[in-house]
Amino acid sequence: MLKTALKPRWIAGLVFALLLSGVFVLLSQWQLSRSAQHEPPAPSSIEEVKPLADVLQPGQFFPGSVSDQMVTATGTYDPGKQVLVEGRLYNDQEGFWIVSAFAVNNAPTIKGAGASPQTWIPVARGWVADAAEAGPPPSGTITLTGRLIPSEAPVPNVDAGPGRASAVSTAELINKWEVSSYQGFIAATSEVSAGVAIALGDDVKPLNIPPQPPAEQVNWLNLFYAVEWVVFAGFSIFIWWRLVKDDYRRDLEEDEDEDDDFDDAGHPEATAEPTSPEPEQKVQQ
Repeated sequence: MLKTALKPRWIAGLVFALLLSGVFVLLSQWQLSRSAQHEPPAPSSIEEVKPLADVLQPGQFFPGSVSDQMVTATGTYDPGKQVLVEGRLYNDQEGFWIVSAFAVNNAPTIKGAGASPQTWIPVARGWVADAAEAGPPPSGTITLTGRLIPSEAPVPNVDAGPGRASAVSTAELINKWEVSSYQGFIAATSEVSAGVAIALGDDVKPLNIPPQPPAEQVNWLNLFYAVEWVVFAGFSIFIWWRLVKDDYRRDLEEDEDEDDDFDDAGHPEATAEPTSPEPEQKVQQ
């Protein structure tokens, strides 16, 4: 069969099949790239600063629609309710987030056993490289602006130690602080007291957390087309192989027909001439 495949016309056919397969593979890659392509983002108002009370209610399940929303709230910090969350990066350097409890003025209170008379929200105020560099939160009435973020999950079977937390987890922090809290936290971008912006300090870096990118949407139709073009690429090679195989079988049949025309010694076989029937003898009576 190799001899048949090396015929000029089948070599040319193979080149054509490979070129065709290459085109199909490129089309498959194009469809695959489109299957995970981001759609133009819908108009969003998350960068518009809104009052916290208009976005989220205490005790309410945190809806995804308010995630990353910029909010503002007025209240006071409690210097006795502050923790450090380790393992946080800033410019590829590992350090700590400073997370303080913020009592929101005029926030609805949560009803039920164990609920506190004041509703709080954790605020990630900044980042420090060394735990000793974390100072207390500012005192007095503060107007806070920042990005509203869903509560993180606590790290299981980890005791972060006094003044520490394994994550910015509402479930973990309300047990440490013994307060009622919103289901989420604020990554602060500014703190204002009496109309004056409060500086974080030389050793404290602002978080400046951007909104999370939208999740990729898989276009299953484009993904199906990508697989289909790969099948076409393999089918073009199969068609070439099948044509070569059919040509090879025809060559074998022709060789067998030629062998039937010769005897074992290689001489052409004599063909028997047809005999005519003997004439019928007439009997005279």
